[in-house]
Amino acid sequence: MRRALKISLVTVTGAALTLSASACGGKKADSGDGGDTKKTIKVGLAYDIGGRGDKSFNDAAYEGLQQAKKTLNVDVKDLEATKGESDNDKQQRLDLLASSGYNPVVAVGFAYAGPLGKVAAKYPNTKFAIVDDSSVKAANVTNLLFAANQGSYLVGAAAALKSKSGTVGFLGGVDTPLIKSFEAGYTAGAKKANPKIKVDVKYISRGTDFSGFSDPAKGKTIAEGQYDAGADVIYHAAGASGNGLFDAAIEKKKFAIGVDSDQYLTAKPAAQPYIVTSMLKRVDTAVFNFVEDASKGTTKAGEQTFDLKNDGIGYAVSNPEAIKDVQAKLDELKKQIIDGTITVPNS
Repeated sequence: MRRALKISLVTVTGAALTLSASACGGKKADSGDGGDTKKTIKVGLAYDIGGRGDKSFNDAAYEGLQQAKKTLNVDVKDLEATKGESDNDKQQRLDLLASSGYNPVVAVGFAYAGPLGKVAAKYPNTKFAIVDDSSVKAANVTNLLFAANQGSYLVGAAAALKSKSGTVGFLGGVDTPLIKSFEAGYTAGAKKANPKIKVDVKYISRGTDFSGFSDPAKGKTIAEGQYDAGADVIYHAAGASGNGLFDAAIEKKKFAIGVDSDQYLTAKPAAQPYIVTSMLKRVDTAVFNFVEDASKGTTKAGEQTFDLKNDGIGYAVSNPEAIKDVQAKLDELKKQIIDGTITVPNS
């Protein structure tokens, strides 16, 4: 890791914004790129639905921001999304950050694609990144993408290997193409490990209703139904709603698999014995790398893909009692994906 710089930081929350930042040695702050002088850069980040505290996708982005605060010379502002908000709300959030001098700006989640396309055109000198979207094409936009289907394949294999009932579950937040890729990888991995396995697929919401990423109560109800129908391991790709899965796992005393972050580490103690593993999608690494590149003036537009080969995707081993008996098989499958022997479906 690059050597840490002294941090001078003011963090402001809320919609209104008035900030001033000073660089090391008393020099005036400068949000521009390049140059030999150490500069304070103003980093803006807009969360997806579920926001801080989802113990999953958004919290992973937050961790990347925290790493940047610890090791780079940055001044940050992060803004929450609101349930049921419009694209116009998202556009105003990005516009607020860019117009206030934040550069770079990170949009967390594919739901920002439309709004970002408009805002990036308005601020051509601001560097933007968007997580999980490749549709926004601009000279000042970096697309941070993840081969989540690969990690889902591995935890699908884990689920099938741990299952005693012959049925495993997939709990998706919203039936978007992105979450469908999690489902496809999970199902393929489960069937690779056990060709006779049954995969019970359920979604919390559909279409343009993104509440499925922020409804733990509904997530719990659906997971309970899957457990009652015979599944003894369930994997979620449902953001904050996945916390409901863990509550159901406690009550039913059956296994669950987390997503994005190592959810064993943030789960309540009663849930930890039931969390076999988590599919790791290192949004934290992607956010930090992008901010670091911006601090050096070396950002590149276009797609950056994080996968098993570059450790941008993985699976957690924090619960050794649950994962140790299948870990060797998962590592074998991981190697085969990396060397091209296994091609993981994306839909």
